[in-house]
Amino acid sequence: MRKLTMLGTGNAMVTKCYNTCFYLTLDNGDLFLTDAGGGNGILRQLELAGFDYQKCHHMFVTHGHTDHVLGVIWVMRKVADLMNKGKYQGEFHIYCHDVVKDMLLTMTKMTLKKKDFARVGTSIFLHEVKDGSVVNFEDVQLTAFDILSTKAKQFGYALLFNDGLRFTCLGDEPYNEHDEKYAKGADWLLAEAFCKYGDRDKFKPYEKNHSTVKEASELAEKLGVKNLVLYHTEDKSIATRKHDYTAEAKEYYHGNVFVPDDLDVIPLD
Repeated sequence: MRKLTMLGTGNAMVTKCYNTCFYLTLDNGDLFLTDAGGGNGILRQLELAGFDYQKCHHMFVTHGHTDHVLGVIWVMRKVADLMNKGKYQGEFHIYCHDVVKDMLLTMTKMTLKKKDFARVGTSIFLHEVKDGSVVNFEDVQLTAFDILSTKAKQFGYALLFNDGLRFTCLGDEPYNEHDEKYAKGADWLLAEAFCKYGDRDKFKPYEKNHSTVKEASELAEKLGVKNLVLYHTEDKSIATRKHDYTAEAKEYYHGNVFVPDDLDVIPLD
C-alpha cells in the first residue's frame, strides 16, 4: 500500500520535533526518501519508523539548508556502512541540483571514513537534476523543478504513479507560478505552513520567506488539489498544532487536510 511517513515536521530551529523530511512507500514496497533533517537525529527517526534501508535505493534532496542536508551525510554513512558489511544489496541513488551535489561531495570527503567515502561514485551515486529533469525508477516518474527561491537554490518534484496518481512536493518556501503545471490538480500537495495566520506577527514567516496556514490553504484551493499536507512549522504550539492548523486550513480549502506529527503515516490510496 502506498503511504507517506513523516519523519519530521518542523522548521529549522525546532526542538520539540524533528526537521521536515519524509519517505514514501511505493507500490512495490520500496521506499523513497526526501531530505534528512539536520543531523544524526535522522537515524533515530528512521529506526522509530521501522525503516528498512535495503528497500530504499532512491532519495531526493531539495536544497542545502542545514535542516535538510546535514542528515543526508548520516544516511550516506549508514548506507555505506551496510554495503561494506554485506548488508545492503544494489545501489543507492541521490537526486539533487548542482549546489547540493557539490555540498554532499565536499562534506562526505571531509567527514566519512575512507572506506565509506569510497562508495561514493561506485555504489552511492549523486545525480544532478535540472529544472524539468525527468527520472524514472521503481515504476514512478519523477520530474524535478526549480522553485525559484530567493534564498538558496531549491528544487521540488512531482511524482507520477502508474495509475495516474500525482504527488507534488513544493519544498519549504512559498509556491511560485513557474511550477503551476506540476501542482495544479495534484492528488497530493505537500506545502510549508510556518504558523497560523493569526500568529504571523509573533513568528514573522514572511521575513523568512515562508507562508501561513491560510495562504497555503488558499493556494491548494486555487490549484484544485485533492489532498493537502502542511509541514515545516513552528513547534511552540505542538500540543494543539494538528487541531488548530487543520481548523484554519478548512476555512479556506475544501479538500482533505493533513497536519501530521513526527512519525505519522498517511495512506495515499
